[in-house]
Amino acid sequence: MPAARARQLPPPPEAFHLRDTAWHLASIERHLQHWDSHSDLWVFGYGSLIWRPEFDHLEARRARIHGYHRALCLWSRINRGTPEQPGLVFGLDRGGSCEGTAYRIAAARAHDILLPLWQREMPSASYVPRWLNCQTAAGPVSGLVFTMDRRDEGYVTGLSVDEIIAIVRQGHGRYGPCTEYVLQTADALDAAGITDRRLRTIAQALRRPL
Repeated sequence: MPAARARQLPPPPEAFHLRDTAWHLASIERHLQHWDSHSDLWVFGYGSLIWRPEFDHLEARRARIHGYHRALCLWSRINRGTPEQPGLVFGLDRGGSCEGTAYRIAAARAHDILLPLWQREMPSASYVPRWLNCQTAAGPVSGLVFTMDRRDEGYVTGLSVDEIIAIVRQGHGRYGPCTEYVLQTADALDAAGITDRRLRTIAQALRRPL
């Protein structure tokens, strides 16, 4: 696997390719091939899924995964930006740990829920869905987690806080301003009692007048 790039300018607009419904359905089936179709499914949220899950769930638990951390490491060229002027969205990059929310989805609703979830989270297939151990107060659960694909052209790392803030301020996509997305995530983590010091620093800077 190629090494992660230390720095990266946004990829050119022509490098952005949306995936169609057929691709999403095939990806879902591939990642559910070991599922027995009778057990409820867990999905781990670490960004906007914490404050806007947009799917029915039977239960929500605070959870922690190991081996990945939350980072603004993906150029957003549709949800919170455009191919010509991208914003940044969260991904789970390698190393450390991450606290978020694990949602339990009824087995009977799984396929109906997962297609719009796939379309929302992976319009351009920048994430790698993985089944990871999610530690919760009620015990561990195996959850579906969207982790960052470091080989994807949208992956970026090594940005300074000032660079992140400037990019976030300019981003605006189909779901609204990138600034709103980052601040709502920071607020949701604070409300849940989850500490993310780097995100808190970014949020405090975004709230200061230009």
